Amino acid sequence: MSIFKKFINYYKPYKKLFYFDMFCAIIVSIVDLAFPQILKYLTNGLFTKGTSVIVKYIGIVAILMFVMYIIRTYCEYFITSWGHIMGANMESNMRQDLFDQYQRLSFSYYDQNNTGDMMSKLVSDLFDISELAHHGPENIFISTFKIVGSFIFLAFISVPLTMILVVITIAMLVFCLILNRKMQATFTDNRKKIAGVNSAVQDSLSGIRVVKSFANEDIEHEKFDYSNRMFLNSKTAQYKMMGKYHAGTSFFKGLLYLAIIVCGGLFVAYGKMNVADLAVYALYIGIFITPVEVLINFTEQFQKGYAGFKRFLDVIELNPDIVDKNEADELKNVGGNIDFNNVSFSYEEGSKVLSNINIHIKKGKTVALVGPSGGGKTTLCSLIPRFYDVDKGDILIDGQNIKDVTLKSLRNSIGVVQQDVYMFGGSIKDNIAYGKPGATDEEIIEAAKNANIHDFIMELEDGYDTYVGERGTRLSGGQKQRISIARVFLKNPEILILDEATSALDNESERHIQLSLEKLSKDRTTIVIAHRLSTIKNADEIIVIVNGRTTERGNHKDLIAKNGLYAKYYNMQFEGLEKFDIYED
Repeated sequence: MSIFKKFINYYKPYKKLFYFDMFCAIIVSIVDLAFPQILKYLTNGLFTKGTSVIVKYIGIVAILMFVMYIIRTYCEYFITSWGHIMGANMESNMRQDLFDQYQRLSFSYYDQNNTGDMMSKLVSDLFDISELAHHGPENIFISTFKIVGSFIFLAFISVPLTMILVVITIAMLVFCLILNRKMQATFTDNRKKIAGVNSAVQDSLSGIRVVKSFANEDIEHEKFDYSNRMFLNSKTAQYKMMGKYHAGTSFFKGLLYLAIIVCGGLFVAYGKMNVADLAVYALYIGIFITPVEVLINFTEQFQKGYAGFKRFLDVIELNPDIVDKNEADELKNVGGNIDFNNVSFSYEEGSKVLSNINIHIKKGKTVALVGPSGGGKTTLCSLIPRFYDVDKGDILIDGQNIKDVTLKSLRNSIGVVQQDVYMFGGSIKDNIAYGKPGATDEEIIEAAKNANIHDFIMELEDGYDTYVGERGTRLSGGQKQRISIARVFLKNPEILILDEATSALDNESERHIQLSLEKLSKDRTTIVIAHRLSTIKNADEIIVIVNGRTTERGNHKDLIAKNGLYAKYYNMQFEGLEKFDIYED
């Protein structure tokens, strides 16, 4: 019932449309129920009169029935068209709610869930829910109305024969309920398996360049084949269950017709029923069985929609673990002082990534984080904009706990330049403007100039309107990196995080980008994560982080003099290893 109430809430914006849809459904049902009664009246009344009376009134009957079916036609049109439009609107609302929920969820959710599965919930699941939203109330309402109406008329014609039909119908309903429970499990499994197919496709197509570079098409074929076969097996089990369901219900429908012929024939033989009444009774049996069939077929649609809506609620009802406090303040007039006070963090319980970190960064200063890969440098930086929340301790900006300020104002004050640059589908202009929605062309051009990318853009045929391709495939790594820097220039944050922003670039690109980063860092509090130590020699402070703990700190000159881990890594680089990743402790 809880799930049902939540589903009903999506009808509220379309109440008038829904009620009129149900009104049209009543009209359609009344017209269908009326025909056998009209035929009975004509058979027992008008058609027993003389030729002149029949000819005189048959035209009036024809006009009335024509008008009746014209009205039914318009009602049927409204049910089919606007009923589906209502369902599509509800689907759109649910999709927007689900997308917004995806936006609210923190990084930890994305660490544990696959994009293909999320896409499945956003597209295919919601289509099934939309079909249920439209056809569900309509099918139930029309079918119930027709079943009850035809049952009443059947009882008026012959109570004994109707009681026999009731017994068969009850047996059929018990059979349907038993198989219905089994079908629900197959449809739920089916939703999971198609999500697996989507995940395999998304993973393979997103990494198609890696696939082809390693000539691993056969491996991807096998991976997809496995997901595809799992889905096929699920569908096979589903269709076997559906086969039993439909075959069983067809058998019971056959029993209904058998009961009419045998029992009805006996009642006629013993004078308890006349032939005309049996003919009308047979017409009402058709009206009685058709909605029963509709309800039976609707079960498949219901199970798909129900399974999809449960998966939808699984996401919608998740409480984001990083949200604003009720009394959260705006972070204003940011100077850029950052304090880590006894900060500890772990992604999973029992596996600490950071332990008792204490760091003070003065505004406008540049601090570099170095150390072995996996030591916790990127994690430390991810805690500042609250991509994750600390397990213990506090992070302060200008003396204000970041948990006490709004996420939007906090993140608007922080600019991040990462090694893996993400380019959105669209133009270069769109991607730069992402740093400040609504920015003027002049502001975008100025940001591009500051990032040393303007001249390159102007050489392109379409300039700033050049399409970058999916994930920026038409641009080199250095070009994408400079566009991402222009994006941050446009944002103009008070705090800057540079996460290995030049480690994947060639020497020439690095020189261009290093100049851009130096310009970007000027007068901003800057945290730099670097494996290429030559780029951080001039940092105000260098902090060595090993296994989630700070082991050394000082400027370049001091750390070289200490002859510790930093000096060891720097000398390795100085000896010719100009670019390396640090894997050892």
